[in-house]
Amino acid sequence: MNQQSFLILHGLGGSGQDHWQTWLAKELAGRNYHVSYPVFSTFDSPNKEVWLQELDAAMDLLPKHLPLTVVTHSLGSIIWLHYAARLNKKIANKAILVAPPSPKVILSEAKSFFPVPLDRRALSLAAEETLFIHSSNDPYCSLKDADLYKNMGLSSITFPNMGHINPASGYGRWEWILDQCLMEKRSAVGV
Repeated sequence: MNQQSFLILHGLGGSGQDHWQTWLAKELAGRNYHVSYPVFSTFDSPNKEVWLQELDAAMDLLPKHLPLTVVTHSLGSIIWLHYAARLNKKIANKAILVAPPSPKVILSEAKSFFPVPLDRRALSLAAEETLFIHSSNDPYCSLKDADLYKNMGLSSITFPNMGHINPASGYGRWEWILDQCLMEKRSAVGV
């Protein structure tokens, strides 16, 4: 087994077989990495407290001796923000938060996830390195609202015209995210 662990957190509605997260989980597992890809309950109408309990249970099953990289998408990014704020301690080596929804626009299906804790200190404690990934035309987070994440002063990349970075916008297989997971030090080059 390779000496690294990955935790992949899906968003509202789950990720499904055609999503880059599912592809990523298979690619990493195929390279002999430890991969945890939990499915949160009632993912079409989620409850933050239930998801936090399920995330806690998933964390308990991770090998403690391996460096951890957390990779989230959409509402999975928001649950990571809540988890980091609640624990207020080191959890992972890296966190890659892809396409977090706007912290200003409450998703009606996920009301319990709002307000979103934009806590730089908690995120900096939770992971040695945090990287936000945004798209210039994400229907769930305008560029102006993405600035609320960027203003925390953590690493951030905005890619042009990638929609919500999901299968509907052409992201089933996404080599860039695999490269980011496997690189010791990230460089924001290419999609």
